[in-house]
Amino acid sequence: MDWDKLRIFHAVADKGSLTHAGDVLHLSQSAVSRQIRALEESLNVTLFHRHARGLILTEQGELLFDATQQMVKRLDATAARIRDSEDEVFGELRVTTTTGFGTLWLAPRLTALYRKYPGLKIDLMLEERVLDLPMREADVAIRMKEPSQADLIRKRLMNIKMRLYATVEYLAENGTPATMADFHSHRLICQHPGTAQVAAGANLVQQLMSNDIPSMLTVNNYFGVLQGVINHIGIGVLPDYITEDLPHLVRVLPEVESGEVPVFLAYPEELRHSKRVAAFREFVTEEIFKYRKREQA
Repeated sequence: MDWDKLRIFHAVADKGSLTHAGDVLHLSQSAVSRQIRALEESLNVTLFHRHARGLILTEQGELLFDATQQMVKRLDATAARIRDSEDEVFGELRVTTTTGFGTLWLAPRLTALYRKYPGLKIDLMLEERVLDLPMREADVAIRMKEPSQADLIRKRLMNIKMRLYATVEYLAENGTPATMADFHSHRLICQHPGTAQVAAGANLVQQLMSNDIPSMLTVNNYFGVLQGVINHIGIGVLPDYITEDLPHLVRVLPEVESGEVPVFLAYPEELRHSKRVAAFREFVTEEIFKYRKREQA
């Protein structure tokens, strides 16, 4: 099949419009239409259903679009590797991690990475869904469990635990609980047990909720939990790494904590020699080392 025709087909399928695809490709609508007709004739199939509101892929069109998507991803990965020069680190790096870790730990530290590599373009994708690295949904992932996908390079960064924290102001007004029984006069802030989260965190929340806690605030990520805590709403279940950047928070009931949660960095085998990935890996490793030293001090 002619790659030029496939490239045009992919743009039309992606945009759902001949006009919009033409704008992206810098071609006229008629030129795009001619290439699509020629591709359909060469395959002897109809690739699009045409109607007044745009174009919809046929079943055969969906099959071809799946194939061109994979081709585009592979080409993007190859282009990124080619752009990595021997002396410079630049270009786009797509990093995925959880909302909590990304907002509370990673994003505040990116200044150091940009200072060293001003030509980098970080696309930070924060979500609980595990993106498919081999299929190039992202370049690098930091996850709260070891990735199970094949063909990945993995590096264990650290272990974290979920603990209870509150502000000085909240405790001054409401008192500091000495035992779980004292929680009857406090509000618990945590992720809802049904939301996507690490098993150790969910287990701790279940354990806490088995006590007589009259008032609660549940949020679907740790960033939201933190906002509730720093605004003196109650006592929150939070990852222990927040204490470095928020030393004014007070740990409550030190004997209450989750099991250890491993934090892994992973990236596809094919990006082993990518200088952008190497720069990010070294940056994260260095920041973890600093964090551990300060924690032990």
